[in-house]
Amino acid sequence: MTGHDHTHLRPWRAITRRPSRKIRVGNVEVGGDAPITVQSMTNTLTADANATIGQIRQLEEAGADIVRVSCPDVESTAALSTIVRASKVPIVADIHFHYKRGIEAAKAGAACLRINPGNIGRPDRVREVIQAARDHGCSMRIGVNAGSLEPHLLEKYGEPCPEAMVESALDHARILQDHDFHEFKISVKASDIFMTVAAYQLLSEQIDCPLHVGVTEAGGLRSGTIKSSIGMGNLLWAGIGDTIRVSLAADPVEEIKVGFDMLKSLGLRHRGINIIACPSCARQGFNVIKTVETLEARLAHIATPMSLSIIGCVVNGPGEALMTDIGFTGGGKGAGMVYVAGKPDHKMDNEQMVEHIVQLVEAKAAELDAASILKAAE
Repeated sequence: MTGHDHTHLRPWRAITRRPSRKIRVGNVEVGGDAPITVQSMTNTLTADANATIGQIRQLEEAGADIVRVSCPDVESTAALSTIVRASKVPIVADIHFHYKRGIEAAKAGAACLRINPGNIGRPDRVREVIQAARDHGCSMRIGVNAGSLEPHLLEKYGEPCPEAMVESALDHARILQDHDFHEFKISVKASDIFMTVAAYQLLSEQIDCPLHVGVTEAGGLRSGTIKSSIGMGNLLWAGIGDTIRVSLAADPVEEIKVGFDMLKSLGLRHRGINIIACPSCARQGFNVIKTVETLEARLAHIATPMSLSIIGCVVNGPGEALMTDIGFTGGGKGAGMVYVAGKPDHKMDNEQMVEHIVQLVEAKAAELDAASILKAAE
């Protein structure tokens, strides 16, 4: 038995997702019973189509389901059709204030517009953007940010707060609903994790649309990952969230990696190798930290969901290996035990262990992929 089988046997691991209606972002479903999607945003100049496409390629390879690009000017929307044609994943156009950019982005093939209808201007302009989205099969994301709330809400509440964010979100949603447009999702993000969690909890009880979850402007790679994991992890554990973006002041590829690791930790989605490793101590039979670093790099290309335990000694090693697809537990005299499907299989010298494990994992991944293809063909 592997870690993938735990939930139905151990109900304390089960997460019941908040019911929501399903929408489409291009060919990707969001909400309902669809898998929680992981997305990021390019930081290249969108007008530089080649640079933007290059970064999208990196995000695709990392596993991104959806990619967002900023469209602040006409040069950006002019490049968008080229970018959309080259992308393997749906593209979301980030629009602020300029209603014409939204219309241009929809015509260029954007799968979704990140927009706040109330910031577009006159009602006729809002109608034009909604009509363009409808005509071109484009969904929308209402993106509320604590740092850019409407003046009348700041005056009403005195400062950014969960109630103000939710009121803003519902006001914007009402504009779309009044035009009989329902293909939208909502985010209510703040850099403060307490405000973020409270806002999403409050919003989740008042509307059934999919929710895009994230902690905005979370910080650098280390601190931003921690803040995002606390805030987003809290929400995801409570079943709130249909698509996620981890906002880091770092390479966008890192956002995808952290996002998947977050979902893997909660058993909500599996992609790639989930390495279970001990922090190491004086009992270790090999250099655990160096070994894990090497294996993470060597196995980064594998997308097949698998579990791998790397434990330094026999205190916890056999028990952890029992729950993983492949495991290695340190022993004595420069060798350790290799576990396959939770059972001790054979011994292996420490010096050859990394290469051997890579071969075993690659072979197992190929086997699982072939079985998946055969099942899909039946």
